[in-house]
Amino acid sequence: MIYDIVREHAEKLVSSLSKKPKIAGDADGLLGNEKIQLVIETASQKAVRQYAVKALSEGKDLMVMSTGALLDEELFMEVSNVARQRGRKVYVPSGAIVGLDNVKAAAVRSIDEVMLITRKPPRSFKGALLIKKRGIDLSRLDKPVLLFEGPAREAVKLFPRNVNVSASLSLAGVGPDRTRVRVIVDPGAENIMHEIHVRGEFGEILTRTINKPFPENPKTSYIAALSAIATLRKISGSIVVGT
Repeated sequence: MIYDIVREHAEKLVSSLSKKPKIAGDADGLLGNEKIQLVIETASQKAVRQYAVKALSEGKDLMVMSTGALLDEELFMEVSNVARQRGRKVYVPSGAIVGLDNVKAAAVRSIDEVMLITRKPPRSFKGALLIKKRGIDLSRLDKPVLLFEGPAREAVKLFPRNVNVSASLSLAGVGPDRTRVRVIVDPGAENIMHEIHVRGEFGEILTRTINKPFPENPKTSYIAALSAIATLRKISGSIVVGT
């Protein structure tokens, strides 16, 4: 069963699938269905705030793609408490970056520094809050521009659809206040690039991921959707590979 606040979007998805799931008339119709064991959020941080706790309270496991919402401390604690009380799981896919397994392992001991550098083409930032606030004309850029540098907690507020990877990195490592983020718009970029720099007791991690934008949503990476599918396979598989 699927649900979208815009029914036409749900209908379009169903029409593309070989097996045709039912379309719920509203979110309650989906969350209250006793046959559903796992709810997958692919909408927005707002949707996580609206439905995450309710999904867990209804006895469902939850997969969160808009992970920036989980950097809200109050929401994170409520989600954690309800999941524990109900015996449910919350899954956060790796999304558009590599290296989260090693970051989780490194965080077992002391980590000194975590930095994420995100570089995207102008079309990826269309509608972003900071772009509107600064009055930046994305069509007229002729060189890379540093849009933001600061903690992940602030980055996900300013770019709720662009840097959810910083939230995932924060949750895997040293938290949203110690995880530093640089966001760059680059008119010369065709793809989305994420670089991770981690330094600590374990040594040093340097990764670079170059992703194609998702065809229907250039704000995110194609591999982010594939990450959700891989997580489903991990959940249902008998052998678990990776930390």
